[in-house]
Amino acid sequence: MLNIVLHEPEIPANTGNIGRTCVAAGARLHLIEPLGFRLDEKSLKRAGMDYWYKLDVTTYIDYEDFLKRNPKAKIYMATTKAPKIYTEVSYEPDAYIMFGKESAGIPEEILVQHKEECIRIPMSGDIRSLNLSNSVSIVLYEALRQNQFSGMNLTGQLHRLSW
Repeated sequence: MLNIVLHEPEIPANTGNIGRTCVAAGARLHLIEPLGFRLDEKSLKRAGMDYWYKLDVTTYIDYEDFLKRNPKAKIYMATTKAPKIYTEVSYEPDAYIMFGKESAGIPEEILVQHKEECIRIPMSGDIRSLNLSNSVSIVLYEALRQNQFSGMNLTGQLHRLSW
């Protein structure tokens, strides 16, 4: 199972959207505190809609707690500072993909210790970054694609009409 890690997320709606995406993708969500919101906030649940109760989510008091509780985790770190593009790595079926807080990303003190695992999403012009929930979706679905969408429903069905 793939894992999405949010390091100190600040905006509840982003985390709610990411939680919903994790449920749809069959991924776990890991939240590293401090969070910029409470987990019982209505805006968090509203963005996650009625899927939040299905979410496999774990919280950690800080980054060290996350590392201690996931000692064998292969962690890819999404950052605008990485030379490697997110499609240039091979994601293991149990990979951890970490994203930083909306205002600052993953702290550089962490990134410099994991240069080879840093990835980025290419952007044109002088755009600083994408929305956090969009970034998670892009990278998570690339990891799913590389793993042949294992365990996912691969057939589409129309509701009223047939093709």
